[in-house]
Amino acid sequence: MVLPLMANAQTNYRSEVWSPDLGDGTYMNPVINADYSDPDVCVGPSGEDYYLTASSFNCVPGLPILHSKDLVNWEIIGHALKSLYTGDAELEQHFSTPQHGNGVWAPSIRYHNGEYYIYWGDPDFGVYMVKTKDPAGEWEDPVCVIKGQGYIDPTPLWDEDGRCYLVNGWANSRSKFASVLTVRELSADGTKAIGQPVIVFDGNGTENRTCEGPKFYKRDGWYWIMCPAGGVPTGFQLAMRSKSPYGPYEHKIVLAQGKTNINGPHQGGWVHTKYGEDWFLHFQDKEAYGRVVHLNPVDWSTGWPVMGKKGEPVTTYRKPVTNKQYPITNPVESDEFDAPVMGKQWQWHANYDEKFGVPNAFGTFRIYTYKLSQNWKNFWEVPNLLLQKTPADAFTVTTKIRMTSKADGQFGGLIMMGLDYSALVIRRMGQTFQLVQMTCKAADKGNPQTEEIIATLKPTAVDKIDYKPGVHEDIYLRLKVNDSKVSFSYSPNGRQFTDCGQTFQMKEGKWIGAKFGFIAAETDPKCDRGWVDADWIRVTK
Repeated sequence: MVLPLMANAQTNYRSEVWSPDLGDGTYMNPVINADYSDPDVCVGPSGEDYYLTASSFNCVPGLPILHSKDLVNWEIIGHALKSLYTGDAELEQHFSTPQHGNGVWAPSIRYHNGEYYIYWGDPDFGVYMVKTKDPAGEWEDPVCVIKGQGYIDPTPLWDEDGRCYLVNGWANSRSKFASVLTVRELSADGTKAIGQPVIVFDGNGTENRTCEGPKFYKRDGWYWIMCPAGGVPTGFQLAMRSKSPYGPYEHKIVLAQGKTNINGPHQGGWVHTKYGEDWFLHFQDKEAYGRVVHLNPVDWSTGWPVMGKKGEPVTTYRKPVTNKQYPITNPVESDEFDAPVMGKQWQWHANYDEKFGVPNAFGTFRIYTYKLSQNWKNFWEVPNLLLQKTPADAFTVTTKIRMTSKADGQFGGLIMMGLDYSALVIRRMGQTFQLVQMTCKAADKGNPQTEEIIATLKPTAVDKIDYKPGVHEDIYLRLKVNDSKVSFSYSPNGRQFTDCGQTFQMKEGKWIGAKFGFIAAETDPKCDRGWVDADWIRVTK
């Protein structure tokens, strides 16, 4: 059956493994238990639509766009970047190979004059901006606002007089200085710098070291900068105010871990709702699981935005006031691959090439084998890893795949990818297949992977007509995650699963959490590519 060309969004998808809406007018944190690091949020002109974006680094498509009606129930509606960076041939080529941890660092999203804007810093190339009238639709090609190295975490502020200012932090890895925030003026349309930077805050030599991730606001005649400080996993949230965008700013700590078990609560976006409430969405660093998103109330009664409960993050709280009760909705995880477009939960590890893989009209998604380099050590070099974020602390992933091999050594299967990784794959050896666990520690350091052969399997079909000897293997693969540990199993029929391989300790990636999905690769530079057809993948308890 040929499928109609349609969007693959699943209306009101409800996760089996994490849903923050408790159904009684309250919620629990995190409201997004997935690696949407450095989140920022804005409200649309209706006052009833909230849009969130987050860092995406080298993953493509980039700049995910999530939508909510109540700040608790979120769905993925698209991405602002199709590639890094459309319109710049040199940079598009640069990002055609994995650039782990580079690319799109902490963004800000704003609604201004009928359009939505996202600004972000690429620490190697400068400050960039994209815009659109419809955040769920197409975004314009990125514009380089400031060219250069070291710029990170930019946020614009359009003042009442139409002037535009930009605050940003600095990456020590590129500029060799950090813990300072600078403000400069941009053109009124926000496309280029017209003023020189001014240091408005210096956290060096104080508890406010590692101040970064600033967000720029104006409230009741005060200019406000809200930013994290004190380090990523252990820091806190600052708020600072001045009567001038160029300072000087007085500052206070407005959110910290305190007596809670929620570490490093900081770096996010403040939003004022049409119902007069104030909320703050921020991240918590959960190591291998990445940086997950929390929602905290904001109390301005003292003149300062005290967040959470008296400055400490909440675990559960009443939901924000809305005009009605909205259905429980979570970011999509499972995928039946029944639509001829890639699901919005998926990202490649570099700019997309059609030889990576494509959806098809037969209810599967095809991932072609990537040809590893001659001196390859591990999968750190592979761009066509098709991955998504982990959705909870404990979950099970089951997939049905068919491996079609055109030559010996081609393999494909299920992977949990990070600085360390482990994959359960089937690999062709002659007229049979091997079931193999491939594991690597410190892949980013160039360490070779290890292999454990688990079983030898007979093919489920043999191509007797093609001039190339295709051999096919249908199999069900499963990984279970609990307390950041991964165990694998497999089944020939999808009913009885056999545990296999070694338990694997998850490890975060370069500035991102560990991600799971599909791997397909080979070592022969001359043979025809093989492929994995993924029939479905399901995330369950």
